[in-house]
Amino acid sequence: MLIQRMAASFGRLQNDTLELQPGLNILQAPNETGKSTWCAFLLSMLYGINSRERDRPGAPADKNRYAPWSGALMAGRVDCRWNGRDITLLRATRRQGAPMGEFKALYTGTADIVPDLTGQTCGETLLGVTREVYERSAFIRQSGLAVSRDAELERRIAALLTSGEEDVSFSEAAAALKKQLNRRRHNKTGQIPALEAQLAELSEQLRQSDALANQLAQARWEAESLDARVQSLSEELEAWDRWESAQRSQSLDKLRQEAASAQTQAEALRAQLEQERIPGSDVIARLRGAIVNLETTRKALHKARDERDEVMKAVLRAEDAVSKSPFAGQTPEQVQRQLETPPQGRPSYTGAAVLGIAGAAASALTGWGLRAQGTALSISLAAAVLFFTAFAMFFLVRGQKRKASAAALIRRYGTADTDQIAHMAEEYDTLCRARDEVQEDLRAKSAAADALYATLSSNEQGILLEVRRFASAAFDIPTADLLLRRCAQRRKELTEAESAAREAALRVEALSQNGGRPQTAGSAARPARSREVIGQELAQAKDARAAARSAADHLAGQLHAAGDRVVLQSQIRTLTDRRDALETEYAALSEALEALEQAGTELQGRFSPALGRRAAEIFHALTGGRYTGVVLDRDFRVCAQPEGDQIYRDAPFLSAGTVDQLYLAVRLAVCDLALPQEDAAPLILDDALTAFDDERCAAALTYLKEEAKKRQILLFTCHSREAEFFAGDSEVSVQRLTASPRQV
Repeated sequence: MLIQRMAASFGRLQNDTLELQPGLNILQAPNETGKSTWCAFLLSMLYGINSRERDRPGAPADKNRYAPWSGALMAGRVDCRWNGRDITLLRATRRQGAPMGEFKALYTGTADIVPDLTGQTCGETLLGVTREVYERSAFIRQSGLAVSRDAELERRIAALLTSGEEDVSFSEAAAALKKQLNRRRHNKTGQIPALEAQLAELSEQLRQSDALANQLAQARWEAESLDARVQSLSEELEAWDRWESAQRSQSLDKLRQEAASAQTQAEALRAQLEQERIPGSDVIARLRGAIVNLETTRKALHKARDERDEVMKAVLRAEDAVSKSPFAGQTPEQVQRQLETPPQGRPSYTGAAVLGIAGAAASALTGWGLRAQGTALSISLAAAVLFFTAFAMFFLVRGQKRKASAAALIRRYGTADTDQIAHMAEEYDTLCRARDEVQEDLRAKSAAADALYATLSSNEQGILLEVRRFASAAFDIPTADLLLRRCAQRRKELTEAESAAREAALRVEALSQNGGRPQTAGSAARPARSREVIGQELAQAKDARAAARSAADHLAGQLHAAGDRVVLQSQIRTLTDRRDALETEYAALSEALEALEQAGTELQGRFSPALGRRAAEIFHALTGGRYTGVVLDRDFRVCAQPEGDQIYRDAPFLSAGTVDQLYLAVRLAVCDLALPQEDAAPLILDDALTAFDDERCAAALTYLKEEAKKRQILLFTCHSREAEFFAGDSEVSVQRLTASPRQV
């Protein structure tokens, strides 16, 4: 079979197409661009999708995993060449619950249906093997190189190497025999153990039936004996009741005396406390709580004073910082107005006067010298001289004013830079604000401390005044607290005395009610044994009597229900015959299973060496001669023999890359032995060479190119080295797939 073109609406693939060539196809694509999806799509087109599959934790069913991301219905098309003719496979989804359930196989370019090619038989007809065999041979998923055991694959390999029949699998036959054996006997379950249990039960019933009559007579005799025992023990308890009644009478008199004494003591204490004007417990507790609260207030006062002192220090520091400013003594508003009208220095007019005199003299000389030349010319010259003199005087005076202003700024602020003076003014404003804030905080802290002090003094005086009403010696808080403790102790003594009086009265009342009319002391003798011993024996005797009567009734019922002894013996003989027959069948099945295992061992000896030899040849080529031997068992557990080493190494003891190469060799060997060689099925590899190093990857690619002469190979990879290896090789098709914008 040769795949020519695929078009899919499947998972992330949205009407995407893939053109393929005969031989080896290198399909390079980055991760998450649909390589594995294309592989799953091809498998689904050939064998369909199991609509009954359910999601499992971490493994969604294919119908959900590959549902088109666009929300469209799942569909696809595959154009291929089979048996010398081009055919087109079409799958579409008509019902949401049956994805790709509608199937058509047409001769390409026509509407003619390919006969005998249905959705259920498509893959097996085109490839020559079932889905299970194809997935364990030529369809190599990502991270799935290992070959798992399958009865279908086992049958096919065994048939191709032996008789050619594929109807029987060793594992299926062995499983059927074991199922029959387990049905008859599996540990303690099965038909034989069930019959043995029934036989044991019937035998036990027969044995018990013989003993029931004797047990019934014995139970009735024991019940009569226990009746007499119960009567005797009941009389002993009545003697105890009489003696305890006499004792209660004596105890009642004693308790009455104790109650009267406790009541007298309580009344005397109450009168004494009233005479000493001792306040109630609630007043004492309130005053003692108030004293405790005084200590809390005192601690708060100390803390408030400490905080006030710290703020006072901050005030002194802030005032000192303000006083050091050149603006000290002024408010920020005054400073701002002062900066708006900077100080003006008094200019010096000496130079201007000299210049003026010189100008006047020059004007006079000019006028005299030119008097003879005419009045008009003289006037012009004089005016020019005066203008020049005035102009010079203006600039000279302005320069003097600037120097005087700068000198005044330096004398006042220490600098003539107006920006620096403005910055000093801003700092002064900040210092003034900080000083005002700490002063306000000082006033608040002082007020809080004064309030706490006033509260403390007021509470102390109030407590002392109230305590001195009943304790005149309380002139300070420690003394008042000591006196209150003594008062509390006196109150506690009164409470205890009153409680003792009440309890004594309650005991008298309880004893009077429980005893009824007590007998006089000495009217009954104390029994020799204790009431507890007699009561325990009486309870045991009653229980034993009830048990004996119940046992007698139960035995009578059992004896009636046991049935005829002859019937029990007949049932035992019937069950024994059935058990013997099952034992004979079990022995025959065991012999058959043993013979089957011997045949399976012989069968394995036929196909395992052939498969191992072919896998060893491929593995030798993939590893560059590093390994020469491969062996595997019926469960496809693989071992490899290094060159020059006589010991085979299990796969877990090899590197990850070597293990992948070993399983790839086994897969290719299975393809050679299990798949049809005519119109060979395509080999699909999804990132199967990822763990190969460059050298072994090159060896694998070389082998795959040679293998591509027998069958079409689709190698999906996320690396560029495969494409680079075949750069310029016209016999190998290289495609670089990219994700379409709607896929990203």
